[in-house]
Amino acid sequence: MKTHDICVVGSGYVGLVTGVCMAELGHHVVCVDADKSKVRTLKAGKMPFHEPGLLPLLKKNVKAKRLSFAHSIADGINPGGRRASVAFIAVGTPPRPDGSADLSSVEAVAADIARAMKDFTVIVDKSTVPVETGAWVDKTVRRVNTKGIPFEVVSNPEFLAEGSAVQDFLHPDRIVLGVSTPRAEKVMREVYGPIDAPVLVTDVKSAELIKHASNSFLATKISFVNAVSRVCEAVGADVTLVARGMGLDKRIGASFLRAGLGFGGFCFPKDLEAFYWIAKQKGYDFKLLRAVAEVNDEQRGWVLRQVESELWNLPGKKVGLLGLSFKPHTDDLRFAPSLEIIKSLQSQGVKVSVHDPVAAPKAKSLLKGVRFARDAYDCAKGADALVIVTEWPEYKELDLAKVHRLMENPVLLDGRNLYDPAAVRKLGFVYRSVGRP
Repeated sequence: MKTHDICVVGSGYVGLVTGVCMAELGHHVVCVDADKSKVRTLKAGKMPFHEPGLLPLLKKNVKAKRLSFAHSIADGINPGGRRASVAFIAVGTPPRPDGSADLSSVEAVAADIARAMKDFTVIVDKSTVPVETGAWVDKTVRRVNTKGIPFEVVSNPEFLAEGSAVQDFLHPDRIVLGVSTPRAEKVMREVYGPIDAPVLVTDVKSAELIKHASNSFLATKISFVNAVSRVCEAVGADVTLVARGMGLDKRIGASFLRAGLGFGGFCFPKDLEAFYWIAKQKGYDFKLLRAVAEVNDEQRGWVLRQVESELWNLPGKKVGLLGLSFKPHTDDLRFAPSLEIIKSLQSQGVKVSVHDPVAAPKAKSLLKGVRFARDAYDCAKGADALVIVTEWPEYKELDLAKVHRLMENPVLLDGRNLYDPAAVRKLGFVYRSVGRP
């Protein structure tokens, strides 16, 4: 295979996974980040966030001298006499108050790459960006690139799920390349050459839309099954059986048809809002996306509704929450349902205890007035209700008889449908789950 020198700007979830995995494919990679403390952490062989399997690959490729870290984009583009032929932009695109994406970091990075490049460079938008961002990146680079150095702008959206990002990168469902010229396509095919996956080559705008459309559709499936769960609760049906029946239809599929407390994380909420804003700016009111967000927001209220129905007067009552991260196998708390649930409980005078096997250290700086339990059993001790918020595997293996003995009032609210209702009720719990009788 032909290897490339690659610069990845941004060492967050997407950028660091991209950089480490590109090095694992055999390329020479420099990961750049504006946060000097993060660069020091990475140089020390430590991770700034939790992602299974990433740290061993990082250490392996640093040792093999295929991976290094820098604070300066100039050092990333021209590392020690070498020259990066490919520069990935993987910086954050946080939402503005109106739902649009803040692309100021993308613009700044594009300009810095233009100043630093000395020969033909493929500039790749890896960040999730609205359609037409590639055109703006191209315009920015042309404005700053006064020496007329040749370049191409490519859209290469990521499809990484936190908790399985390394596997998702190295064994993807598809690789999407939004290109304008055969030269850019050739370089990108070389970059991804070792990966055996379907490659879809499109124009830049179509590639940009694929990411927002994909995430919005997945969010729609989650909100749909959660809306179905509300109907199931009203009539006494079982949403897990309804979802199974739906999922067996090949046109629908079983993935993302699992009722719960709604989606969180940084991608789905942000991309849903951004896609709605994009469509609105172009004259189309994408009302379906607004409904998806509304259903998701309403689903967060499931916990408070159940607590109120079981505990009556809430001030002074004790509720334990198992799980803080928005999904298992990550410490990411961005848009996590737990944060809103805790806020709603505290507003009613509830005393809240929490536990999370990975995210607790990060949560301590965000959550005030909560008790951080040593383990799940400590979280249950003296509680009037215990809530499953995140489906960490260890919670499914709990000794529920022990949990029952520790609780003041054995109310178990299963927000992720982890347990068999009959088995839990046999132990003496008052058991509520999402969309199940």
